[in-house]
Amino acid sequence: MAKAVPARHKHEKSKAGLRDKVRERRLPARAPELPELDRLIHERIRLGIVSALATNESLSFNDLKRVLKTTDGNLSVHARKLEKAQYISCVKFFEGRVPRTEYRLTAAGRRALAEYLDQMEEWIRVTREVR
Repeated sequence: MAKAVPARHKHEKSKAGLRDKVRERRLPARAPELPELDRLIHERIRLGIVSALATNESLSFNDLKRVLKTTDGNLSVHARKLEKAQYISCVKFFEGRVPRTEYRLTAAGRRALAEYLDQMEEWIRVTREVR
């Protein structure tokens, strides 16, 4: 003999089943696979530094500071991280009696930026496909 299910429990079961169906509709059949972004370049100031240097042969510290609208300390810290990764090179010299710091994008930095841009283009492509 079949056991009678109290009405309250029957309602809760159907409600739970409905919630599961709604969740299934919201989730994509498979999550898109996105490339890992280069965290070193992805940060706003560092991306600005490598982008500015990609379009200029070299830029001084003051030029970069002006273009990126940042402070001396902030620019120094980010530039040092890019130097350590060998994405940019730094040359310090005197122009007359005035100290000058000049930055250039290295070949490794140019490759890293190109790869980062490819990764971002893939993110954009996948995001547009989901709509």
